[in-house]
Amino acid sequence: MRTIEARDTTLEGAGLALLAAVSAGVLGLLATRSISPFRRGRRSADGGPTIIRAAKRLNNSSALLALSVLADSSVEHYRGMFFNKGMFLPIIASAMTLGSSLHGAHDATPRGHRVRHAIATASACIGVLGGGFHLYNVSKREGGFSWVNLFYGAPLGAPYALILAGLMGTAAEHVRDSTEGRGRLFGLPAGPAMAAVTTGGLLGTVAEASLLHFRGAYHNPFMFVPVTVPPIAAALVAKAGTERRTRWPRLTRAWLWLTAAIGFGGAGFHVYGVSRNMGGWRNWSQNILNGPPIPAPPSFTGLALAGLATLDLLQEERNA
Repeated sequence: MRTIEARDTTLEGAGLALLAAVSAGVLGLLATRSISPFRRGRRSADGGPTIIRAAKRLNNSSALLALSVLADSSVEHYRGMFFNKGMFLPIIASAMTLGSSLHGAHDATPRGHRVRHAIATASACIGVLGGGFHLYNVSKREGGFSWVNLFYGAPLGAPYALILAGLMGTAAEHVRDSTEGRGRLFGLPAGPAMAAVTTGGLLGTVAEASLLHFRGAYHNPFMFVPVTVPPIAAALVAKAGTERRTRWPRLTRAWLWLTAAIGFGGAGFHVYGVSRNMGGWRNWSQNILNGPPIPAPPSFTGLALAGLATLDLLQEERNA
């Protein structure tokens, strides 16, 4: 019996190690090939127009968000023993969104892709469905919407990341179909519409981080960073979306790059947080399940990329 349990633990550990390796590889690829603050001007490095650069950044945003969901939901739903078969849906949806978004990130054609669009739309719908399940999970616990249940029940903000991944992927395809920066999203010009989506995404992610860091009693002063810097980025993006001409474009871009860096830096702090648990990384198969979620902070990076794409769209619309 002990031999079987040890074998199961080994297989589980190998699966988690493979997931971590794939996640790190994809994050590194996106960081080195797609997230460059030195790409300036109205044309991207590969000679495409600004609108294509914006679409690619939206695809990169969708990919990072999907990767975060894939890694996080795999660990959290495994910890929940997949007692509900619907818990496999976000893993499948995020994996497909990750693949389609990476495909889009290397696609310079000025037209949308029906399959990518369908996958992104389906993922957003699955995210909405997951949000309902998580809401139900918290509400059915004894005490309902209490602090304890919000802390330890199904995280209400987790499906929100899958919704955003789907929205960014969908927006990327609509942006590709636009002409001369005059595309429309949700019945609005693409730039202001993406400003609203990005602002909402940043504020929602900040709310989730605030709740979980409050649970951790902000024992590390750096835990205040993701709840103070990104809200300013959200305010700057919202301001840019409502102006006829962006007044502080350099400050807004710089603050978005700072927010992107916080995403990767936060993952490093969470790795350190896992190492502080009993046994450290020698007991990683348990501590990854119980420590701070390593895949969660890069969501800020994905949303920062969406903010940079928004600025590109606004620039294109105002110069058209």
